[in-house]
Formats: sequence, C-alpha cells, structure tokens
Amino acid sequence: MLSRRSAHDPRPNALTVALERARAAGREVLDLTVSNPTSAGIPYAADAVVRAFADARILTYAPEPFGLRSAREVIAADLASQGTTIDPGRLLLTASTSEAYSFLFKLLADPGDAVLVPQPSYPLFEHLAAFEGVRVVPYPLAYDGEWHVDLPALRAAIDGTVRAIVIVSPNNPTGSYLKKTELRAIATTGLPIVSDEVFARYGFEDDSARRATSALEAAGEAPLVFALGGLSKLAALPQMKLAWTAIAGADERAVAGALSRLELIADSFLSVGTPVQHALPALLAARATAENAVRARTAANLSCVRARLANAESAATLLRCEGGWYATLRLPRTRSEEEWVLSFLEDDGVYVHPGAFFDFTDEAYVILSLLTPEDAFAEGVARLLARVDASC
Repeated sequence: MLSRRSAHDPRPNALTVALERARAAGREVLDLTVSNPTSAGIPYAADAVVRAFADARILTYAPEPFGLRSAREVIAADLASQGTTIDPGRLLLTASTSEAYSFLFKLLADPGDAVLVPQPSYPLFEHLAAFEGVRVVPYPLAYDGEWHVDLPALRAAIDGTVRAIVIVSPNNPTGSYLKKTELRAIATTGLPIVSDEVFARYGFEDDSARRATSALEAAGEAPLVFALGGLSKLAALPQMKLAWTAIAGADERAVAGALSRLELIADSFLSVGTPVQHALPALLAARATAENAVRARTAANLSCVRARLANAESAATLLRCEGGWYATLRLPRTRSEEEWVLSFLEDDGVYVHPGAFFDFTDEAYVILSLLTPEDAFAEGVARLLARVDASC
C-alpha cells in the first residue's frame, strides 16, 4: 500500500536508545552534536531580525517561480561581494537546500538513475535521492594527512546511469574544501555538478590550492553547475527557510533548458514564503552578529581540542579540518565505534556521533560539533580524552 521509496527501518539504534535512557533518568548529558545555532547560545541582532518582517508587502501574495526578483538581486549582490558573478535571472530560491536537491534530482535524473555523492558526508543524501527514485553512488574522500577526492575511484564510478556529481565544500563532517585541481578534474567528466556551499564562508585558514569562491568558476568547463547556499548557515537562521541555487554552465543550451524546466518544477510547488523574501535584505544586513559569533565559537572549540591533544600524549588524533562546523577525532581501534560512543555516553555523560553516521568506511571515528557552547565542549572533550587514555 505504501511506496518503496519511503520505506526505512524505524528501529532506533543502540546509541539513540542509550541517550533516551540517560535523559529519562535525569542524567546530565554533554551534547557535542549540537547543530542548531538557535539553541546553541549564539547571539543575534534580535531587534533587527524582528523588524525585518515589519513590511506591509508581506501581506500581498504575488509568487514568482524562481522567487521574487528583488530577493534574487540581493543574493546576487552578496555573491558578487565574494567574487562570484551571477545574473539574478539564474538564481532559484527554495525553502531549503534539501528542497533544492529535490528539485535538481527531479531535473537531472529519471527513476533508477544515479548521482555520485562524497563519502564520508552528510547522511541525508540517500533519503533525498530515494524520495525521487534516484540512487546514490558514493565516491571516496581519502585522508593522508589531509582530505582529498579519490579521483580514479570517482571516474571508475561513472557509468551510463550516473547523471550528476554532488560536491560539498567544505564537506560535512570532514571540514575539507574542494581543491581547484579536483574541481577541474570533476568538470572534465562532462557531468552536471551540484555544489553544496552552505559552509563555504566558515573557513579556518587560507589555502591558495582550494577553489577560490564557488564551483561556478568551473562553469566554463562543466556543462551545468548548480551552486547551493542559504540563510541556515550563512546567517545562522535555519528557521527562516530560504536557500538559493545559482545556475551556470559551459553549454548555454543546457543552461537554458535547465532554467525552463526548473521554472516548471518550482512553479508546481511555490514553497518559499513571501515574508522571508521581503525580509531578506535586512536579514543579510543583520547577519554579522550571529555569523561572527559562529566564527568565534567554532575557532575557539577547534583551538581547544587542538591544545588538549598537543599537551598530552593521547591515543586520539584530530584529523585536519579546514572549515565548517565540525571536527573529526580518530580513536584507537581497541574498541568498535559503537563501544566507544556508548562508553562516552554511559560512563562519561558525553554524547557524540560515530563516524558510521556519516558513512565512514572504517573505524574508529567520532564527530564533534564545533557549534557546541564552549564550556560544554571543553568539558566534553576532556572527558573523551580521559576515557581514551584510561582505556589505552
């Protein structure tokens, strides 16, 4: 009676069960998985955000499939300030980047077709693709002191069913930026590129080797490039539900065809709210308070874990992290990941995600959210490292 594409295993995993049990017992749990900035103690220019919606135009519904032109012009100007030039007519507004993926999978693939996605990476891709009847085929990110795309493996994964390549820069959770040489190599596959750039402005260091601004710089080589961004990360405002997709490419006929079909797809849903589009100029103007706080928080937490590891002979290792909101800690393989994370939770009151949640192919890794409030993060990391050292 129900579709196969919506099927999933509803049974909770052992970590979820243990977390529910700990909270039901009233135990203190230091949550190092915090990803919602609105519940992480991030300050906002609250008055300015509230005033942004005091606009009488929000009372009028006059939808445009790609979003209001005025909102797209504001986004185009913001992208231009970062070195990315895009015509507002080639910007598509959606309620989220998840919805943008849904639209793009509809656009690029038929049921049974495949898209390439990085591994490890955010686990939502499989669900988003499945809901469109599309398969995901992973291509590996390899680590040898820094992360890089395994280009031979990526090329080997391409067959007649693959319709696009998804890149995430910086990647979640590895924090690795795509390099210029990698982008160039991916562009020469001849496949459309879907580039998730929601964390792009949260870099920890300058690196001339990484792509300069956006994957749109590959538009001269790749037939189609779709670059995704949104308020959720840029302004730390996930509740506002506004994202954008910039569309470009070397094949102008393909670009024109994509724009035409996306107009039909977007017009069929008209999901972006009018109020947030009119509020957008003020929301972007007021974002510095939250954006700077996120930068300071993530930098401080990254420095904290680096300092603790530098001052101790620990069996744990921090993998290189170039940007984003997450860090990856490699643990000794004296236990399985599940055993480590359950021990951290049950014995030390610290909740972290295992690498398996992000499709790491080996063990043992845990993912730390750098958005966690600093005191909780420092205490949580101290407990983790103490547990690792005591166990080794």
